[in-house]
Amino acid sequence: MKSPSMLRGLLSFSSMTMVSRVLGLVRDISISHVFGANAATDAFWVAFRVPNFMRRLFAEGSFSTAFVPVFTEVKETGTHEDLKRLMARVSGTLGSVLLLITALGLIFAPQVAAMFEPGAIDEPHKFGLTVDLLRLTFPFLLFVSLTALAAGALNSFHRFALPALAPVILNLCMISGALWLAPHLHVPIMALGWAVLVAGVLQLLFLLPALRRLDLLSLPRWGWRHPLVRRIMRLMVPTLFGSSVAQVNLLLDTVVASLLVTGSQSWLSLSTRFLELPLGVFGVALGTVILPSLSRHHVGTDRDGFSRALDWGMRISLLISVPAMLALLLLAEPVVSTLFQNGRFNAFDTRMTTLSILALCCGLPAYAMVKVLLPAFYARQDTRTPVRAGVIAMIANMLLNAVFLVLLFELWASPALKQQSWLDGIAHLPGLHLALGMASAVSSYLNLALLWHWLKRAGVYDRQPGWSRHWVRLSISCAVMVMVLLLGRWLWPDWTEARVITRVWHLAVLVAAGASAYLGTLYLSGFRLRELRGI
Repeated sequence: MKSPSMLRGLLSFSSMTMVSRVLGLVRDISISHVFGANAATDAFWVAFRVPNFMRRLFAEGSFSTAFVPVFTEVKETGTHEDLKRLMARVSGTLGSVLLLITALGLIFAPQVAAMFEPGAIDEPHKFGLTVDLLRLTFPFLLFVSLTALAAGALNSFHRFALPALAPVILNLCMISGALWLAPHLHVPIMALGWAVLVAGVLQLLFLLPALRRLDLLSLPRWGWRHPLVRRIMRLMVPTLFGSSVAQVNLLLDTVVASLLVTGSQSWLSLSTRFLELPLGVFGVALGTVILPSLSRHHVGTDRDGFSRALDWGMRISLLISVPAMLALLLLAEPVVSTLFQNGRFNAFDTRMTTLSILALCCGLPAYAMVKVLLPAFYARQDTRTPVRAGVIAMIANMLLNAVFLVLLFELWASPALKQQSWLDGIAHLPGLHLALGMASAVSSYLNLALLWHWLKRAGVYDRQPGWSRHWVRLSISCAVMVMVLLLGRWLWPDWTEARVITRVWHLAVLVAAGASAYLGTLYLSGFRLRELRGI
């Protein structure tokens, strides 16, 4: 595929994803306003994070990265009937396996809840609420994974818009659940569980007409012994771990956060939303758009095309993720107070959410670059190397969780808290969730460094000319943006106590000024959009 097609695909995918992410922000604002940050919302975020982690793993991770290269190979070398048979076999096999996993998840919901929220076991009401919510949200895994199958097929035909728009349905359902259904239920938070379940079904139904138009819709058939299905499964098993290290780390952080102050789950969940805006809109979009292209270049043994496509992805990734990181570092508190501090979400919740954003956003360039580098391995059907990097990064993340928790506890805890048992101490000291964000950011850079090292050693990528100029432009543009934002923070230092309308217009001015400074400097330094088409 030529670069203009990749750019059009990226713009198509990212614009639809932007709609989804903005609605996701509205969703979180609605939930914060109606429910606040308390035991009930903690229970929901745990119950939602387990199947949502699987969604990331399948929709943006292992399934797509295993399925798309094989599907693309059949598309390039086989007939349309071969594609239809592959779709039928894969959907039948995947659906059957996931149906079994979903059934086990419903039966063993208390054990799953205990695994991911051990800190709530001694709180019967909170634990019971988590189990009830988990039984509503867990079937989401089945439907969203079949949605990922449909999306992978559509992406291989360069139909990026509809798959990117599908998550909008989830956000609309959750907004409706919080604002409309919750007041009518005896246990209001259960409205969010029902919203997730309904959204899973609707997302799948949303993509089926597009598959029919491509003549790829056929009855699912069991195909465990089909050679291509077995090949996809062999590629998929390692990527279940390797492709979503950041998500694995966040899920493990859920376990640790359950031992901390009530509200920590909610603060962490809200802070990840600010990573999802740039990461989901551009990082995941780049990985999704670039994978079919890299797969085709690999099948055609076009090393030059492979290098150009990967280079293109890395440059765009840095153009977006580096300024996004710096802007979040400076605007975390203004953004959180403006968007969330109303209703039952107070100034203390703003400060706590800001803490985790400051740590997590430092890893944003690494998260985004990993999303671009992983397809370089999966397009060559090398799923083992990312697993090695993922295992090392995950172990490092868990060790760093402990190190940073101990360090922050020793720095912040009062003498009275230090005299208690350590578990009791961390359960009563607000702000320790910062340690989890710090560990995630550091481990993401370790993951990136390992992938880059092994990619260079594989000898499949040749760096393209123009990187020095790219770095100079990026550095100057970011420096100008930072100076503008620092000036704005100096002029308007107070955010948690200001009126909502004041926060809104101050934030709007800061965002517009920062974006204009960055893009304007980039343009003045000689950057033009056509360069992205030619990379």
